[in-house]
Amino acid sequence: MLLTVDIGNTNVTLGVFEGEKLRATWRLETDIHRMPDEYAVLLLNLLHHRAVDTADINEVALCSTVPPLVATFGELFQEYFQITPMVVEAGIKTGVHIRMDNPREVGADRIVHAAAAHQLYGGPVIIVDMGTATTFDTVSKEGDYLGGAIAPGIATSAEALFARTAMLRRVEYVRPKRAIGTNTVMAMQSGIVFGYVGLVEGMVTRIQQELGEKAKVVATGGHAGIIAQETRVIDIVNPDLILFGLRIIHLMNKV
Repeated sequence: MLLTVDIGNTNVTLGVFEGEKLRATWRLETDIHRMPDEYAVLLLNLLHHRAVDTADINEVALCSTVPPLVATFGELFQEYFQITPMVVEAGIKTGVHIRMDNPREVGADRIVHAAAAHQLYGGPVIIVDMGTATTFDTVSKEGDYLGGAIAPGIATSAEALFARTAMLRRVEYVRPKRAIGTNTVMAMQSGIVFGYVGLVEGMVTRIQQELGEKAKVVATGGHAGIIAQETRVIDIVNPDLILFGLRIIHLMNKV
């Protein structure tokens, strides 16, 4: 079995593949101060809960936007699984040609998304990742990573709003009945949910215009589902896109 690990700024997402099938997924809070043994206790318990025998895991693929945790998880897998994980970094085959001014600026997660979206859905394709940041990544018909855009994520923006306004409290991120809120909670939900729908629609439209051709739009990340329900510009929602991308890249690099 292959264990895939995406270490993000907010969550660590893990998935176990049995062949081509994604058998189980989990999400943990990212904590840079947590020790390898602490992460190991969590991971081993999660695997046991899903009846996954640790002895059956013989390969690990990992990407990270939190560099210090690469060493933490590397130590975990060496100690508890006797496996050296494949880490998506310079020198790893990804099948993605990066056409940015400085290719090293592109996060590993965005490269993994590009590899997954192009292989699974073809190109051109736009990946909208709604996590800590809301990112828009554009991949050409040939599979080249062309660039994209970065905006604050839904939760990131909402937390800034709550923190900087004395009279506004936290609200649930759900669809309000109307865009014109008749109370403060509805007004905030309208601004947060419908506001991000407008952001996604506007950015996708601009990117499509610059491409000069229709691209598929794939949404992923924790808030993809609620936004996708409110717009027709999103063609596919795949919350586990990055895990499939890690599997794809791992297969490219198997000796």
